[in-house]
Amino acid sequence: MSLDDRLLAAHAAHDRAALVALYTEAAETSGDADAAGFFLTHAYVWALHLGHPATASLRARLVSEGREE
Repeated sequence: MSLDDRLLAAHAAHDRAALVALYTEAAETSGDADAAGFFLTHAYVWALHLGHPATASLRARLVSEGREE
């Protein structure tokens, strides 16, 4: 199953933990810096909603990439 399909399935299932992981994966595999930032932001937002353990590290990545202050 493609990453897009897995993202759609996670949204349909309201699986927030999967969304954090899948958007992080999308950011890490994107060949475009702007797309990676978009995906990383989504991973961070879902992590915030969930209280996910990766929230701080996702924010740190956004800060280091100049996308969050």
